Amino acid sequence: METLMLSIVTPYGKIYDGAVESVVMPGSEGEFGVYPGHCNLLSSLKTGVIEICKSSGDLELVAINWGYAEVSPHKVDVIADGAVSINGSDEDQVATAIENARKLLEEASNDHVAISSVVSRIEAAARIKF
Repeated sequence: METLMLSIVTPYGKIYDGAVESVVMPGSEGEFGVYPGHCNLLSSLKTGVIEICKSSGDLELVAINWGYAEVSPHKVDVIADGAVSINGSDEDQVATAIENARKLLEEASNDHVAISSVVSRIEAAARIKF
């Protein structure tokens, strides 16, 4: 299966760098998905969750406060002001990551409904994993 390279960076370092099957991002005009072969695109990103579908079928989530995405047919580069990867090998690590994501989102937005929606989505994905 064809893949594309995804890179997510913040001013503090890389959050994700690797091959993925697809990625869904919170664009400023609405969510959009990217698969290999996507046309060139430059988009601003709003507070939300980046869903990463790996070749293995695993789903990884990264919460961001805001940023930009540059898409080309074989590569996606995301520059985010702040990001928290929601992954871990046990429930305690994931719970800590979810709490860090909640703090990041609360600092970025006063929209409590949007924050609750994003956190709920993250928690639902974590329940599936464990």
